[in-house]
Amino acid sequence: MKEVQIDPMSLERLAGLLDPKRAELLMSRAELARRLLDGRSIWNVNATASGGGVAEMLTTLLAYSRGADVDARWLVLDGNPEFFRLTKRLHNLLHGSAGDGGAMGDAEREVYESVLASNSESLNEHVKEGDIVLLHDPQTAGLVEGLQGSGAKVIWRCHIGKDTTDEQTDLGWEFLKPYLQHCDGVIFSRAAYVPEWVDEETLRLIPPSLDPFSTKNADLRKADGEATLRCAGLVDLAEGDGRLTFERRDGSEGTVRPHEDLFAAGSVIPGDARLVMQVSRWDRLKDMTGVLKSFVDHLDRFPADVHLALVGPEVSGVSDDPEGAEVLEECVALWEELPAEHQERVHLVALPMDDVDENAHMVNALQHHATVVVQKSLVEGFGLTVTEPMWKGKPVVASKVGGIQDQIVDGTSGLLLDDPEDLEGFADLLVRVLEDEELAAELGRKARERVREMFLGDRHLIQYVQLFAELLEL
Repeated sequence: MKEVQIDPMSLERLAGLLDPKRAELLMSRAELARRLLDGRSIWNVNATASGGGVAEMLTTLLAYSRGADVDARWLVLDGNPEFFRLTKRLHNLLHGSAGDGGAMGDAEREVYESVLASNSESLNEHVKEGDIVLLHDPQTAGLVEGLQGSGAKVIWRCHIGKDTTDEQTDLGWEFLKPYLQHCDGVIFSRAAYVPEWVDEETLRLIPPSLDPFSTKNADLRKADGEATLRCAGLVDLAEGDGRLTFERRDGSEGTVRPHEDLFAAGSVIPGDARLVMQVSRWDRLKDMTGVLKSFVDHLDRFPADVHLALVGPEVSGVSDDPEGAEVLEECVALWEELPAEHQERVHLVALPMDDVDENAHMVNALQHHATVVVQKSLVEGFGLTVTEPMWKGKPVVASKVGGIQDQIVDGTSGLLLDDPEDLEGFADLLVRVLEDEELAAELGRKARERVREMFLGDRHLIQYVQLFAELLEL
């Protein structure tokens, strides 16, 4: 296991965004946490230090915790390609998809358990009596048993799920069930995701949250965002007076670098284009190919200045997602089949992951630059890629699935697609928001307020403190 270094962040900064009563509650719960957790460590364990919403949430929530003098720690699993292929299969099953169609039998259990056995030894060297261990997602469920007898409280948190059960979800949960019988607490994002065998006494519902001061979500002057996009080689924009520097997670200053080979397909985005954009992993359940098909199949309905950008990570930079390269290749293959005049309006972007702060800053600049942000997921655990543009005041068009429907009030803080496979209906929603600037502006304004009200980190941190107090019976 590898420990991720976390630099503390002051809660005062977050409190400054809140109304006085809410800020007072946050600071009082921080004081409670200091007393409650004095002498204890909170260990978070997941599969990757970068790439995806879980890693991003841990980065900020643990930084705020350390800023409140709570000893919050973060460990990342050691795994091999076979293990991550298996856990990606589990991820897909819990979303109701067969994924690669592989088996989930005794041989797969042996792979899963052998990798986690070595991680368990490492974890037990860190954990002491009285600590709290938060295990995140299917990759870590097999660590629960090895923590029995450690004297620590063990919580398993599942960030994924599907609103309805089917043969695939049942198969995934049957695989995980034996590993989750001795948890002191179990956390899900939505009630619909919880298997019927989970003990209600141990269950808590805690939706994810967004950090408004992270590199990805910080306020960004238009000139600075445009300078970033121009320098990085993403958008063809004229020289301006914008800065090329940004604040890193640790508070130091970063500088945007020029990049080559950002486009897996397509060319630099024209500076005068109105941009429809989806940002996500290259994951079949995010349906990047469906977004592309919907856009090009209805291209004659969109004004000539509207372009599409599908933006994901450079595929070698996300260690726990072996499917990414295949999905990107599928998108590139679709693009290559398009006539040249259609290719000019579609851009497939693979952002480098060698500097996660610069990556986050480029996503921030792209989301600020976009005209409409979309998330046409077939299934979605929560969808921070929806929360992020909502916070930036952008109109969002997204599938009515999973946690997305908890975030967007349809017609008020965004537009929801009832059937995520309805390509014509998706195009209808895009046309609606592109043709009505007043609607787009109002959706964006209400979206930001929705995030401020429901999905900032203070609520998330307070729910954790309440859970820890209950588990420690204090």
